[in-house]
Parts: sequence; C-alpha cells; structure tokens
Amino acid sequence: MDTTPQKLTDSFGRHIRYLRISITDRCNLRCRYCMPEEGIEWLPHEGIMRYEEIARVVNLVASLGVDKIRFTGGEPLIRKGVTEFIKGINKLDGISDLSLTTNAVLLGRYAQELKDAGIKRLNVSLDTLDKEKFAYIARVDAFDDVMTGINKSIELGLGIKINVVAISGFNEAEVCDFARHTLDKDIEVRFIELMPMGCAARLGDGNALRINRIKSLIESEFGSLEKVPYGLGPAKVYRIKSATGRIGFIDPMTEHSFCRRCNRIRLTANGQLKLCLFSEEGIDLLGYIRKGADDDELKQIIRNAVMQKPKEGIHISGRTSNSQMSRIGG
Repeated sequence: MDTTPQKLTDSFGRHIRYLRISITDRCNLRCRYCMPEEGIEWLPHEGIMRYEEIARVVNLVASLGVDKIRFTGGEPLIRKGVTEFIKGINKLDGISDLSLTTNAVLLGRYAQELKDAGIKRLNVSLDTLDKEKFAYIARVDAFDDVMTGINKSIELGLGIKINVVAISGFNEAEVCDFARHTLDKDIEVRFIELMPMGCAARLGDGNALRINRIKSLIESEFGSLEKVPYGLGPAKVYRIKSATGRIGFIDPMTEHSFCRRCNRIRLTANGQLKLCLFSEEGIDLLGYIRKGADDDELKQIIRNAVMQKPKEGIHISGRTSNSQMSRIGG
C-alpha cells in the first residue's frame, strides 16, 4: 500500500511544503517599523490557538506533504511551554525540518532547550550592531541579551540567519559591518527590503534601502560576490570570496517576481490560514476546528484554500497594507 502523502498543490502546480506558524501575537520589543510604541491590542486568550489545535493542523498538513515548519510570533519564546510544544511537533510523522524566528532577547535562556526539542535553525531579527541604535529601533535596551543568545546558539551548532531590515539613514553605514561577520562565522546575514506593512507603511518609501544599493556597498568593500546555489526560499544568496558564511538578499520591493517562488502558507496565532504574506484575507481554520470539523473536512478546506493562492501574491509596489507584521510572523 502506498503511504506517500498526497502533495498539497496550488493551481499553478507549486508544491506547498512549508508552513509558518505564529504561536503568539505578543512581543517583548516595540520595533518602530513593526509595532506602535504603545503596543497593539492583544488577541484575547480564548482567541489564540491552543497548542493541541496547532498540532492537529500540523499533523493534517503533514499528511498532505508539508514537511517544513517555522515557528514565529510576535516573539515565540515568550509563550509558556513553547519548547515542550516544539518537541511534540518534532515527533509527528512527516515533519523533517523545524526552525524558529526570534528577536533573541530570551534566546540565551532557551537555546539548549530549542536544540533538544528539534530546532535546527534560527532566524534572528537584528537591525543594528550598535547598542544605542538597537535601543532606539527596538525601544528596549536588550542588545547584550540578543548577542548572548546569538553567540550561545552558534556555540551549540544551531544554524543562524541574521535578518537585517534595511533602513536608509539608520543602518546603511553598517552594511559592511554585518557582511564582515560572514568572513569567519558559519552564519547567513540576510538583508531585507523594508515592506509597506503596518507601521513600516507609515515610515514612507524614503526610508527604504534597496538591495542593489546594499550589494554595491558590500562589493565596494569586499569585491564581487559569488552566487551560492540555494533552494526555493525568497533569498538570493551570495558569498564573499573565501568567506565561511553567506549573504542573502530578500528584495520584494525591487524584484516583483518575488512571490512566484513561494511554496509556503501561514497560520496566524488566532487560527487564520493565510496564503500570502501581503494579504489581509485569511481562512478561519480555528473557527472550523471549534465548530467540530473532522480531519477530512479540515483537509479539504486546506486543499480548497491553497487552490486560491495567487501566482504573484498582491503587487505591493506603490501599495501599503494595514496588516501588522507582529501578528503574521513574517
């Protein structure tokens, strides 16, 4: 009997094998491009998916061929019991790759537990290497905690990607400093164009630092970058000649075919299945779950939803979105 999972495929033939799960909308930072200083109205406790509800969805999508899971937030490490939950997900059939996105404030405390739970890679959000500038952009003085968490994770052998949101006039002068860290460290520094979502939309296009400018700055310091073969993710990956680590560029505002490679779907903390990062629409999986839908019904709902996934997402050039990144998880 063939027990191979049936592929979850959209109407353009893309195999959807990657689920990003926001396990909380709460965060312990107030980054200026992500969240207002006063915070946002948190989702009510009863409106957040319980761990067992998330695990049920993961089990269902795994049966449809999804094998890669990333946990996000808000900040996932502030949710109680997160490492035990991840350990349970790691035991589910069909899941072969677990990773987590974090601001690293609590990473020093949890790095070993995360590795033991099955996390293989961490994406760490870090927009500056300057302590004072960190306190400005994040509105919290936690730079030392972040660096402690990153260094401990590297020591433990966890894969590390540093996500740098590129902001003109803020971290442009640090581009080469970030790139220099890849010379002797097995990490990937990824520069991400500022996207017009939520608070970032109100900053205006003048704050955006384009990838071609970033690449030019790096090459003027280190010479031509070497292209590195990479998978289906959004990053275009390069390496400084003879460097240990890698440099990635994510350019949704410059490269309008950005979404065509997308093989992922997202589950928000309140149980909305989102097919596109830039869409404000979602399918209320949690509502179906709590109304008693059985597994077959839920799988069909997921299949039907994925068939509606757009080829190129929403064209975001010249467009803004009210969606809060803190609730989607990136």
